[in-house]
Amino acid sequence: MSYQIPIHVVCVSGLVINDENELLMVNSNNYGWVFPGGQVEQGENLVDALKREFIEETGIEVEVGEIFCISSNTKKNTGYNGVKEIPTKVIFDFICKSKGGTLHSSIENSETSYINVCKVLNLIKSPAIKERFNAYLNYNGRPIYLDYESRPVFNLKSKTTF
Repeated sequence: MSYQIPIHVVCVSGLVINDENELLMVNSNNYGWVFPGGQVEQGENLVDALKREFIEETGIEVEVGEIFCISSNTKKNTGYNGVKEIPTKVIFDFICKSKGGTLHSSIENSETSYINVCKVLNLIKSPAIKERFNAYLNYNGRPIYLDYESRPVFNLKSKTTF
């Protein structure tokens, strides 16, 4: 048996909350309401990837701050659009601050909006995204690590505070 180098998709996302206690969210074409983010591209670092994703998805420039959650989606999934298999994912969630820009939607989402923090959990459909947002709501200065499988049903395997 030959050794295979592990392959993980590395993703980033960020939360921006304005002075009115509203969270910047996007209504993605695939997952419903989520916070902005996406995959880190080859040769790109986490911070630059997150800044790029915010500009692409929302038009907002951000200052990337501290990590509040690290997640592992540890189950491979069946691919789509010509991709045979979706590998496991590692996701880094950051607290960000808006530095300007003009709010807009993108080809990846139908709507971009600031939503009152009290309403966010009711809008999020994905259990994994809800768990990650709860990590923010319970953040005490120490990052939370989530280990889960998202398909066929969400299964939170472990939750640890560092």
